[in-house]
Amino acid sequence: MEILVFQEKGSGEQKIEGVVEYGTSIKIKEIISIDTFLPDFIEEPADFVDKNFSADLVLNYLNHPDLVYYLIMLCERKNIPVVSPGKKGKGFTPFTCCGLGKSDTLGAYGEKFGTPEYKVELEGDRIRDITVIRGAPCGATWDALQEYIGCLIDDVLVRLPRQVQYFCSADPSGFDPVSGKSPVHFAGYVHIAALKHAIEKAK
Repeated sequence: MEILVFQEKGSGEQKIEGVVEYGTSIKIKEIISIDTFLPDFIEEPADFVDKNFSADLVLNYLNHPDLVYYLIMLCERKNIPVVSPGKKGKGFTPFTCCGLGKSDTLGAYGEKFGTPEYKVELEGDRIRDITVIRGAPCGATWDALQEYIGCLIDDVLVRLPRQVQYFCSADPSGFDPVSGKSPVHFAGYVHIAALKHAIEKAK
């Protein structure tokens, strides 16, 4: 699977690193970085985003609303699925990268990245092993587990959300006016929910 990444002033770097490290059978075809000064209103988005691209999937980490809208429109015309975390518009627009649901349209990327899934092995009231089946492309799902093997289940359930929030690359100031939660809080919630589910299945 070949992925094209659009980012603005390094906005996707941590996620790109996670895709490279954890994304088996996924190839980042090209990273298009827009690092120049951008006006508040962009009259000609085509001056910044070349329409001549192809890929199996586009990851949209642009921030400027005019560029975001233009890129999503181009992907729709080209029939290329586009994931735009935290953005509005067509395509896949999860609140955070770890809020992306499963879809056959997303191929190998959607199988490996999105709403977290764990497989847990228990030994009494302790966690013997944890395997990440699906996680956040920023790597937080994997990074937050390093110290929990052998720990009490109750301790892990308390500590994991904080660890995920520490590693999370989302903007903590981006509050959702409906839920009142920031992307970082949301990340902690979906990870702890996934871990609770995996523990219940392991019992």
